Amino acid sequence: MQLGSVTTPFGRRPMTLAHVRQQVALADIKPGKTADKWKILRDASASMSILGIQSNSLAVLDALLSFHPETELREGANLIVFPSNIQLALRAHGMAGATLRRHLAILVDAGLIARKDSANGKRYARKGSSGNIEKAFGFDLSPLLARAEELAISAQQVMADRVALKAARENLTICRRDTRKLISAALAEGADGDWLAIEAMYITLVEKFPASPTLETVTDLLGKMQRLQEEVLKRLTFNEKSGNLSSNDSHIEQHIQNSHTNYPTEFEPSVRTDLASKSSDVPLQTKPMKNFPLGLVLRACPAILDYGPGGDIGNWRDLISAAVVVRSVLGVSPAAYQDACMAMGQENAAVAMAAILERASLINSAGGYLRDLTRRAERGEFSLGPMVMALIKSQVEEGRRLG
Repeated sequence: MQLGSVTTPFGRRPMTLAHVRQQVALADIKPGKTADKWKILRDASASMSILGIQSNSLAVLDALLSFHPETELREGANLIVFPSNIQLALRAHGMAGATLRRHLAILVDAGLIARKDSANGKRYARKGSSGNIEKAFGFDLSPLLARAEELAISAQQVMADRVALKAARENLTICRRDTRKLISAALAEGADGDWLAIEAMYITLVEKFPASPTLETVTDLLGKMQRLQEEVLKRLTFNEKSGNLSSNDSHIEQHIQNSHTNYPTEFEPSVRTDLASKSSDVPLQTKPMKNFPLGLVLRACPAILDYGPGGDIGNWRDLISAAVVVRSVLGVSPAAYQDACMAMGQENAAVAMAAILERASLINSAGGYLRDLTRRAERGEFSLGPMVMALIKSQVEEGRRLG
């Protein structure tokens, strides 16, 4: 291609090396090549995300193509259209002038059209004695012909990705449902294992679901959810073989047996701190209550954060200190709270106070409610698990409602 065949834009519009490369590439169009202009437009529409253009840009491109008299774009033919901005705006659904100019620039930058400006920037055609157009100035549609195959391949890839995304989202929905129900069954039937930590891992994954997921994001989440489901099934199978699954009917606050198996989680491990001295006349549980990951507790009971040192809670000591403040605020007597610490342990008593704070508007007497929980804990009939998970569920549902 001769250097003189590269034209620069009129006025203050800058010339870039990318524009030069686009014009030079036009010399590579194979002789005799043709393509349906409306098929190219459809392929460009499907490839919007790849090309970095918007729907208004496509409306302008559609309008430009309408000024080309033939259905096909042919190599060697005049592919320059020269409508005025007024004519072009009318065919682009009455688009405002400033918007029209912006999207023309986007199409040029995307390499879909090229400018062929005259000396004074006007768009026009000069005809010969035979009446045929000898020279035209305006917008060159040759880049569309040159990139016809590329745009077709891009459109096919976008459609394939769209089908793959739909399939991945369906698989993720099914896997998420199955995992959720398996965990619920394990909690309801008292299967041996750290199911609260598993529940927390599940909730963490669900919270990562984006509003507008990509194929890469959904595939990654699907892989993580499938691994979690496999872990749940493995533990349930182990329970079944060990005869640890309970056949008794469960109720909403069924006691969950503690597990001595160490399972990896992404949450802070519980800190087990007993009172320095315990009253000998207080009946204690035959088995200790389960401690919860601190992150799970704070997700379920965010209101207690305001009562922590400096308005935050970073460890179990902070939570215990905040619970003492909440006890006073809710009017729970020191004796009632001490009895709860004796029966449940300091951490679990603090969790109970945090849960009561979340439900304060629904509880007539916080002290009486805590004493009732304490008596049931002493008899081994109470676990904080269902209460904590119910609070998390309500937080998630409230977030979805407000979102």
